[in-house]
Amino acid sequence: MRLGELAVAGDVILLVGALGVGKTCLAQGIAWGLGIDDYAVSPSFVLLREYQGRLPLYHIDFYRLDRIEEVAHLGLDDYVYGSGVSVVEWADKGLELLPREHLLIEMQHLAPTKRKLNFFPEGSRYMEMLSQLEGTRRVARK
Repeated sequence: MRLGELAVAGDVILLVGALGVGKTCLAQGIAWGLGIDDYAVSPSFVLLREYQGRLPLYHIDFYRLDRIEEVAHLGLDDYVYGSGVSVVEWADKGLELLPREHLLIEMQHLAPTKRKLNFFPEGSRYMEMLSQLEGTRRVARK
């Protein structure tokens, strides 16, 4: 939720990780942080879902795409360079076509109910976002 609370128009958050790691769950938290009441479901079959909150959320999923050309033909520029917040699942399938400045979050399974998130900010906006996020993080108990 905190990522959604910190988000500003034009932010691009890229999610990568294995099937079932929780990318859609993280997107749901971002949606809640943007004040979106709808449940953000996986856009795997439609490629893009749009939700309205404090800012529009463009929830994009590249899972069903096999070639970079398929990503290029989607016409996503209006979204990822638009006035909303773009969250892209399976972003590794189209990194070359996405904005150079973004926040990449790599997700890994550690245990059935435990995940590790690695944050890779590209650009000063995302360095600042990460700094704000770290200032509010909760420390996990052992």
